[in-house]
Amino acid sequence: MTTPSTLPAAHGAETTAEEVARDIDLSGQTVLITGASAGIGVETARVLASRGARIIGAVRDLEKGRRAAEEIRERVPGAEIETVELDLSDLESVRRGADEIGGRFPRIDRLILNAGVMACPLGRTKEGLDTQLGTNHLGHFVLTARLMENVLAAAPARVVTLSSGGHRLSPLRFEDPFFEKEPYDKFVAYGQAKTANVLFSVALDARFRDRGVRAFAVHPGAIHTELGRHMTGDDFKAFLKDRPQAEPMKFKSLEQGAATTVWAATAPELDGVGGVYCEDCGIASPIESPDSSVGVMAWALDRDAAERLWTLSEQWSGERFAS
Repeated sequence: MTTPSTLPAAHGAETTAEEVARDIDLSGQTVLITGASAGIGVETARVLASRGARIIGAVRDLEKGRRAAEEIRERVPGAEIETVELDLSDLESVRRGADEIGGRFPRIDRLILNAGVMACPLGRTKEGLDTQLGTNHLGHFVLTARLMENVLAAAPARVVTLSSGGHRLSPLRFEDPFFEKEPYDKFVAYGQAKTANVLFSVALDARFRDRGVRAFAVHPGAIHTELGRHMTGDDFKAFLKDRPQAEPMKFKSLEQGAATTVWAATAPELDGVGGVYCEDCGIASPIESPDSSVGVMAWALDRDAAERLWTLSEQWSGERFAS
């Protein structure tokens, strides 16, 4: 089995998604990408379409998603792209979209859970979760559960969930996950949701690796996208001030920001690997120093926490995965 220590260091922080996928052939494969209407979701879709994949873009704004798909077709002649409406903050919308996708596409080779919200004001989903945990984690949990049979049908297959270096801001707050006891802090809420994304990948991989499905969490890097639309100039200053790294934040281009997602979804050197957190087109090591500029917090890879979150997610959503 390939281990993180034996993986080739062929790529890095400045690698683009196109460079990652240059020698990859995805002809005949189906890739579902949430949030494929803007930012790195569009770049991920474009690059994978250029390698022959059929793309399903799951988007909240259908017209915006269709415009993005048309732009990709202009850049990738012959690209095969479908667009489906799906609002991750509304589990009924997730179920409708997932059932439509599942009925039309019996095999899903790559499920890329890319969409998300960041540092938004306090809001509540119908299930009572705050908007960030509800959208970034629970919506994707339900989507994956509804489509798991389709992913298993395509095994060997991969599920890639976009997390963030922001997971360092908070572990999963099991005693008060919805900010019902303590005042809402949008950055802590974001950190918790991004930790949940990693824990989901850990638990998913443990359940389905023996059936040919591997799961990965990805930190794309800092990129100027619509994700930060809720943040003011003062918010950015506060966010950067509270970061647990000594080095200044370095921003990536969209092309570089999509690279680790594409790498996790396609790299042959990751065969036999899963349940890991990836950044800069590599598998991250545990953080040993609070001043480290890279790495993953131990709380995000904790298997007991991953199982606890899985059980809670089933309770919150009423959704169960295929056994």
